[in-house]
Amino acid sequence: MDARKSAVIFAWLLLAPALLYVLTIVAYPLVDTFILSFTDASLKRTTEWVGWANYEKIFNASFAEVIIRTFVWTFFSVAIKMIIGTFGATMLNAAVPGRALFRVLTMPPWIVPMAIGIFMWGWMYNGQFGMISGMLQRAGLTDGPIAFLAQGSTAFWATIITDVWIGVPMVTLYMLAAMQAIPQDLYEAAWTDGAGRFYRFRRITLPLLVPSMITMSMLSLIATFNSFDIIWILTQGGPNGETTTMIIDTYRTAIGSKKYGEGAARAVLICIFLSIFCLCYFRVTSRLASGEKQ
Repeated sequence: MDARKSAVIFAWLLLAPALLYVLTIVAYPLVDTFILSFTDASLKRTTEWVGWANYEKIFNASFAEVIIRTFVWTFFSVAIKMIIGTFGATMLNAAVPGRALFRVLTMPPWIVPMAIGIFMWGWMYNGQFGMISGMLQRAGLTDGPIAFLAQGSTAFWATIITDVWIGVPMVTLYMLAAMQAIPQDLYEAAWTDGAGRFYRFRRITLPLLVPSMITMSMLSLIATFNSFDIIWILTQGGPNGETTTMIIDTYRTAIGSKKYGEGAARAVLICIFLSIFCLCYFRVTSRLASGEKQ
């Protein structure tokens, strides 16, 4: 056996654990879910092939509202996280006293277990003993207690605020690392030419942060689109379905109603949306890479 064949065999042996992991943990569940979506699988003993029936049930007015709500919820959550995270990273990257302390203060949402943090926000949203309602009443901004999670309009934004609180630290630290990777020579040259702080940020920092911002936005989008814990702990999709997203609807159908076939069809649709997001991401990043080479 020549050296080249030995190298190829050795490479495949190194890849074997990763391939086995992908096949058993990723590929098999995906294929099994796809097949399950064409059946009427439930708690009954027999399972029959129903073809596209489960997908036909999805395309109705009520589920269309769920899809739109999911995209709106994801858009505002990701947008707010990116804005606050980028602004916070800019502040942490500036040469100001106490910068190390500010960096530590960004970590509590990560340090606190997610479930405990969500329960904490649920207590603050409570209309009877919640801190937010109490502060608004003391300030004279409301006439009485506000049960934020009992009203559709406020519950929707309450879940977004909680998701932003949990996700901002990751965005902040990621963008901070990206800012610190920018060569300082560029800022020094611009400062020598008389460029102000805002001009340097607009002409140097932002353009060089675009690839990192795209990557962070995509990671945040995938995590937010699949977010389950926040909505389920706070509202369980209520009130009246005003905070029901696709992942919540899938859980209710598959686990709550024991309609595994219909739930699998919803899961496949979520997978399709996320695949489209990833394809768009790869296309944008490839264009940016080709533009940098030119």
